[in-house]
Amino acid sequence: MDSNTSTAHAYRDRCGAGKARDRRAGESGPVGVHAAFADAMLAGLARRPRSVAPKFFYDAAGSALFDRICELPEYYPTRTELALLAERASEMARCIGPGADIIEFGAGSSRKVRLLLEALERPRRFVPIDISGEHLHAAARALRAEHPGLDVHPLVADFTRPFALPPAPAPDGAGPARRVGFFPGSSIGNFTPQEAHRFLRMAAGLLRGGGLLVGIDLVKDPAVLHAAYNDARGVTAAFNRNLLVRANRELEADFEPERFAHYAFYEPVRRRIEMHLVSLDRQAVTVCGRHFDFAPGETLHTESSYKYTVDGFRALAARSGFVPGPVWCDRDRLFSVHWLEARSGA
Repeated sequence: MDSNTSTAHAYRDRCGAGKARDRRAGESGPVGVHAAFADAMLAGLARRPRSVAPKFFYDAAGSALFDRICELPEYYPTRTELALLAERASEMARCIGPGADIIEFGAGSSRKVRLLLEALERPRRFVPIDISGEHLHAAARALRAEHPGLDVHPLVADFTRPFALPPAPAPDGAGPARRVGFFPGSSIGNFTPQEAHRFLRMAAGLLRGGGLLVGIDLVKDPAVLHAAYNDARGVTAAFNRNLLVRANRELEADFEPERFAHYAFYEPVRRRIEMHLVSLDRQAVTVCGRHFDFAPGETLHTESSYKYTVDGFRALAARSGFVPGPVWCDRDRLFSVHWLEARSGA
């Protein structure tokens, strides 16, 4: 544990908002989610350059804002991936096979898995995993109503850290179900390449003998990317600033979100979008009783979204314990969906 993390723990323990949040943890996630957010914000504000992981965008308000982003005309990933799923779901279902357990990483509203579930043959169970418990449970209730014969078992967890799947249903005579992961939306792009490798290694072990269906955003014209992350209606800007609103509510912070500008750009060498909150003037903020100064123009780096080539991602998957299989791309090659077989000995 580094000194920043140790200091973060000390200040987090003094954060009175955490106690109130923890008492109503059942509404929005486990107690550990609040503690992780406090630690991440304190450590991220203490380091230079300042940064915090994008997973903390997704409280209930952030999840709702992201759902609005997915409907924006500039934001191509959602509609492109939905079109691929609608057109090719039967092919994907043949890769998955009958009677599978489907595990969705970062499920959110579980909108895309509906297209997959419709095409699957007798899926045994659906386990959506998400850090935002309120949003997750609402989506799970809707899915149960739509698929009354499906065992829907939501799991509030941070899937980037160790977690345990809920116990599998009793065998029906056909043996253990084949585990298949579903990770749509190009969310794996929020990981650095090293983090993506670690996630894929973990997934290969969890899903061994099964596979992973994963959405990958492709390298493309930077102008298309710029528009997608700087929409004309300002929804992405509100989504970015909501991180500060959440900190004010949960961490006894006193950010003034309007004094931070949304800034997103494509960095071509690393092939990633970077999203930042830029301080518009000199200001001081308090989080969990700890004080931080921002200079004019200083940023808090809130997200990176890496873009891949098809061959580049297949090579990463192969290094991580998977056997790359079919790939589905749209006509303009904006987006791709990959089927990866998890080696039995992964």
